[in-house]
Amino acid sequence: MEGIILGYRRGSTTQNVNQVLIDFGIDVSKAAELVGKELLWTSPSGKQIKGKVIAIHGKKGIVRAKFNPNLPGQAKSTKVNLI
Repeated sequence: MEGIILGYRRGSTTQNVNQVLIDFGIDVSKAAELVGKELLWTSPSGKQIKGKVIAIHGKKGIVRAKFNPNLPGQAKSTKVNLI
């Protein structure tokens, strides 16, 4: 399953670069089933970064994920794969 990275988790004045928001195009009940699953992001140069879905975000099926190391800003609007 592929998702699109929307950007970092943020508030009105802060930005948490250690968490990203991902949209898989599914509803909330199916997004809740993804919590705990692993993700893989591949950079244009071929470097792979693994992450994990940690929680749902809101009521539209968007999930929050953590990657180790953190994703770069260039990852925004790119695709991520569910392992």
